[in-house]
Amino acid sequence: MYRFRNASVSSFAILLGLLADGRAGELKLPVACDVGRTCFIQNYVDVDPGSAATDYMCGTLTYDGHNGIDFRLPSRVAQQAHVHVLAAADGEVIRTRDGIDDVAIKPEGRDKVSGHECGNGVVIKHPQDLETQYCHMAKGSIAVKSRDKVTAGQVLGDVGMSGLTEYPHLHFVVRRGGKVIDPFADGRTPGACNGNAESQWHESVRAQLAYSPRTILNFGFTTGSVTTESVETGVALQHQPTMDSEAIVAFVRTIGLKAGDVQTLTLRDPAGKVLAENRPVALDRNKAQFVLFSGKKRAKRDWDRGLYTATYVVKQEDQSLLEKQFQLELR
Repeated sequence: MYRFRNASVSSFAILLGLLADGRAGELKLPVACDVGRTCFIQNYVDVDPGSAATDYMCGTLTYDGHNGIDFRLPSRVAQQAHVHVLAAADGEVIRTRDGIDDVAIKPEGRDKVSGHECGNGVVIKHPQDLETQYCHMAKGSIAVKSRDKVTAGQVLGDVGMSGLTEYPHLHFVVRRGGKVIDPFADGRTPGACNGNAESQWHESVRAQLAYSPRTILNFGFTTGSVTTESVETGVALQHQPTMDSEAIVAFVRTIGLKAGDVQTLTLRDPAGKVLAENRPVALDRNKAQFVLFSGKKRAKRDWDRGLYTATYVVKQEDQSLLEKQFQLELR
């Protein structure tokens, strides 16, 4: 327990000092979301010093040279709810940028955003030469300015799609002394899978930041073929099946799939009979994201009333690695 004689000395300063010198992790979540439910970690810091890429758990959720954590929203529809970007720790704003449009940019179009790949963003300085950076924020949403003092959890703006990004997310970077550190594994021993490393995340958020090698991003039912774009824009979910729909289609979008993964998506009617099943061949390489759908066209009469069930399974060598079951009720 700390006692203070002078109001200018506060727990604010002590927490920042502990964070900066590595004695305790005090970073709070930089996004106002529920990780694993309303937002997802797409990429981690690339800890491989060479041309390969690996995350802190020796996994595939990164790419060569990636220097931060990508907190991804499940779709552009979710972005429209104005999901806030939050200060991860107390500090002082030293740089901001706004005014860049929110537009999906594929890697081959990076020349369009040359010099401002981070898009709209904020940089916060903390004691002991620590910095946090927040990228790809929504145009017109920046709520702070240089020299502003901020506290952990304070709103900085909204998650957007500005700069070099294909989907709405926050790219969050932590630096000490100008060098990138991995907040999940500060001081990681090269080659170790999170061994002898220290988390810089506050204890209160570590559980929801638990590593997940594969994650289901979206799922649901629609009435036709499904594309990444129709899922991202919410169009797929706008066409919910009814008794007289031409088809019932179940779909899933997954991130983090690995080479060798075998997916199965099965659709059953209210009696448990298989209406359709999609089982593509094993993946020949890792996939940042993958959309799978399975459906059945309607016969002449209307669909039977009741619960239609979709079951999605990912396996390798007969070992189940990811499962999801979801239902549609027709009345």
